[in-house]
Amino acid sequence: MSVDKDLVSVQQARDLVEAAHRAQVELARFDQGKIDRICEAMAKAALRESARLGALAVEETGFGIPADKQEKNRFAAEDVWNYFKNLRTVGVVSESKDVVEIASPRGVVAGIIPSTNPTSTAIFKCLIAIKSRNAIVLSPHPSAARCINETVKVVKEAAVKEGLPADAIACMTTATIEGTEALMKHKQTAVILATGGIGLVRAAYSSGKPAFGVGPGNVPVFVERTADVPKAVQDILTGTCFDNGTICASEQAVVVDAPVEKAVREQFRAQGGHFLSASEADQLAKVVATPQRSLNPAIVGKSVEFIAKLAGLNVPPGTRCLLADVGGVGRDYPLSMEKLSPLLAFYVEEGIERGAARCFEVLSYGGMGHTAGVHTRSREAAVKYGREMPASRVIVNSPTTHGAIGFSTALPPSMTLGCGSWGGNVTSDNVSPLHLMDIKRVAFETRAVKSARPALATQKPTEAAQAEPLAASTTQPRKIDREEISAIVDRFLAGRTPQHHAELHPTSSSSPAQPVIDVEAGSKYAAPTAAPHAEAAPTAVETGNGNTQSQSRPTPQPTAQPTAPASTNGGQASTNGNARKAVDFVSEDDVRRAIQKGEKIYINARTIITPSARDIGEPAEVFAKS
Repeated sequence: MSVDKDLVSVQQARDLVEAAHRAQVELARFDQGKIDRICEAMAKAALRESARLGALAVEETGFGIPADKQEKNRFAAEDVWNYFKNLRTVGVVSESKDVVEIASPRGVVAGIIPSTNPTSTAIFKCLIAIKSRNAIVLSPHPSAARCINETVKVVKEAAVKEGLPADAIACMTTATIEGTEALMKHKQTAVILATGGIGLVRAAYSSGKPAFGVGPGNVPVFVERTADVPKAVQDILTGTCFDNGTICASEQAVVVDAPVEKAVREQFRAQGGHFLSASEADQLAKVVATPQRSLNPAIVGKSVEFIAKLAGLNVPPGTRCLLADVGGVGRDYPLSMEKLSPLLAFYVEEGIERGAARCFEVLSYGGMGHTAGVHTRSREAAVKYGREMPASRVIVNSPTTHGAIGFSTALPPSMTLGCGSWGGNVTSDNVSPLHLMDIKRVAFETRAVKSARPALATQKPTEAAQAEPLAASTTQPRKIDREEISAIVDRFLAGRTPQHHAELHPTSSSSPAQPVIDVEAGSKYAAPTAAPHAEAAPTAVETGNGNTQSQSRPTPQPTAQPTAPASTNGGQASTNGNARKAVDFVSEDDVRRAIQKGEKIYINARTIITPSARDIGEPAEVFAKS
């Protein structure tokens, strides 16, 4: 019997998100110390298994180099954790005289994991999610599902031993497009971390959920005339050859300032680069691009030897990278696209203005907002170049691969790099635990606001004054028009301060739970009355006559409260000790009868139907209980 994988994937996504949501309620109550102990255990476990997981990724996907995969795993487990380990993510995270900032987790994170950097991205996303007190459900790329699930198993087992709820970290084993879509759109998914192709990122942004998507990186690097040429070439080769170019921030095109062209070419040849002839470049282009001018996945993350053999080229032994002079940028120049392999397009331009313009073209062809590089001894030239680049990261005198992720620069270490509005992303940051928290700000008044009108009198009107609008002759009934009734109701409403409450309806769901505790235990703000709890919230219950009424759970009262007038039940008014008739509902007819009979009605109003609402048949206008 055949099984529909899409249905299995969709159901699995639903089950995992719902379980993660339940675990999130418990996780959100952990204090900072417990969160940090869990993350420390996860990082150490991932570090111990970094070599095995890297080898498993290469074995399953065929992308990259095992030793480089291990280094990326180490970076995600060690460098990322060391950078963020002292970051406060529980309770008050910042405080000044005027503003107190309180961290709150977002909820369940949907983490979409690519095949190019599968294990390192999984480690990274699990760490930053738990550090910020979020549960996470991962959707692996189908071609890397086994190594991603094994990575999740490693960090999850370590976390559970330290007290993490088991369902707070989960990974789909059957991942299809439909299942991933169900994960992203689930009502209990709070935020999406999407790493993958343009289609996937667009799907994340169209899911209706907050999403951090990252785009492709067709990275250009400019070698300016004052550059240290040997080091510049060494850095470029280091970046583009690392893990066979699978990191999106790796160099894809070299733009050389004309005065140093000869020196740059000589250094590339001396350090393992091989320049192709025009005919050889055409042969290479045929295997790099598909007939639809998209990247051929068969070359992604592959070695120079593999790609050369596929293209029918003979290259010298020890070649690290293939370079080709390219006449332009765009669909007619396949080698100008992002290649995710040790292949470089080569351009020569005169001066920083022309060089920056060519780099702008390269970024515009599939790399907008990601990363650009420049090699120069002039800080002024670097800043001038950076101003022209539509890139979120401009890396100076360092491999762009390592500089962009924060390995060789002071940028926050990250495996998820935002591309800003240039790339259709919500952020241009290196994504971190900070992006998975909501920050509440308790702001105290710093400047008094002048009142636009005098304050209302604090003394309550006398009983006679309250009753006066309702007084009428009892000798003979008189005809009351709608305008007079409306005016009476308006005067009543103007004399009281509305307090709006949501209308309650019966529900069959379980009692609500407060999923987020934002004041850490032991804090000076952790008083019993610091914040309302879910158990104190009113719920709607049936009265037995088809109506509903509000009911609150009993809570301790510090002092005795005045007894309120007895409320009505089923429309029958009760009376208080002064024999005043107290009613919960006032309509047009009530007011009309009161005026005609000369009765005094003391109003404890829950709702009032205005004449205009009754006349046009619209739902009654709802006012708060006084």
